Amino acid sequence: MIQDFVEWGVAGRQMQGETLSGDLHLVKQRENEVLIAVADGLGHGQAAAEAATLALSTVDEHSGEPLVRILEHCSRRLRSTRGVVMSVALLDVVEDSMEWLGVGNVAGVLVHAGTDGHRVQESLLPSQGVVGIQLPPLRARAVKIASGDTIVLATDGIRPGFEDELVLFD
Repeated sequence: MIQDFVEWGVAGRQMQGETLSGDLHLVKQRENEVLIAVADGLGHGQAAAEAATLALSTVDEHSGEPLVRILEHCSRRLRSTRGVVMSVALLDVVEDSMEWLGVGNVAGVLVHAGTDGHRVQESLLPSQGVVGIQLPPLRARAVKIASGDTIVLATDGIRPGFEDELVLFD
């Protein structure tokens, strides 16, 4: 079970006047790993939700492949949509490592649990582009993780600088 490896949660809401959101997520366990994906369909409403849903179903379908290949599959499947921006992360609990990559403005922050009360943050630096429209050259970045670390992926609905105000609990 995913709960054996990680605790996770999600928050979201639709734009005022909309019944659907194009901001969607997927969390899936694969062996000793947990795959996390956040997709934000361009625009808002039904067309954005359809693009994000297709992106995440493609991630799920190809979840056993490397992250770069997963996003390449997504880009091919999303060509007839308005596209998405998205970030993906793969946590390996045996190796205490994480690979992550992003395309567009889905922010990623890794907050390392500090032993002295101070926390250290690393940021995902996504490539510019849109999955399904203009996929840039992709390269996943590997980082070390440890018990107590926190990973946050956030769409552009969250204001820039949110990571400086994160309140984390032990």
